[in-house]
Amino acid sequence: MKSSIIQVRKELSAPMTVHKILLICGILSSLLYIAMNVVGAMLYEGYSSVSQTVSELSALGAPTRPLWVALGVVYTLLVAAFGWGVRESAGNNRPLRIAGGLLIIYGLVGLGWPLAPMHQRDVLAAGGGTLTDTMHIVFSAVTVLLMLTAIGFGAKALGKRFRLYSMVTIIILMVFGAWTAMEGPTLEANLPTPWLGLVERILIFVFLLWVVVLAVILLRAGKRQVQLPA
Repeated sequence: MKSSIIQVRKELSAPMTVHKILLICGILSSLLYIAMNVVGAMLYEGYSSVSQTVSELSALGAPTRPLWVALGVVYTLLVAAFGWGVRESAGNNRPLRIAGGLLIIYGLVGLGWPLAPMHQRDVLAAGGGTLTDTMHIVFSAVTVLLMLTAIGFGAKALGKRFRLYSMVTIIILMVFGAWTAMEGPTLEANLPTPWLGLVERILIFVFLLWVVVLAVILLRAGKRQVQLPA
């Protein structure tokens, strides 16, 4: 009798354990991406995180491309797992469920990044750009759109403070995203871009932070379902 009770308790606790692991994947994904940036900049001689974009770490011919492709796959899978955990937390909270679904799509779309690398600046300036460079721009636009939409639905799902925080995050993404896009022609011409790398990293890191904050909130809730706030 005692052993059967223990078995029932294990069966009841197992889904919650898996659920927590899925939410922790969100935190791990952000930490991994930051580590990829730090390590990549260290391994790429002459690379500047302030003036060069993140994409240049995985550009064709870059010494850090193999590392970035491998770890990038891990990152996208972690984000997709986190999105599933968010959906599991949603219950009847429709905006949160949609946000989780968008994060899953964001992760799965990321698996296509290795197929759309950019060329290095000198190649682009010499007219050596190919279809992959165009695909890279399309992937970038889709990725930012998924970020904004996921944050937008996430903002509706939880309390007032998280909604305000999410809206500030969206504003930063839009402003710095527009700034990054305007620097595109300068990069392709292989001209100096003194702050492009820093601006793009701010754009990316505010999203990474939002993912961590959302994960912590859902973990602290301690429930399988998060209801809409009154």
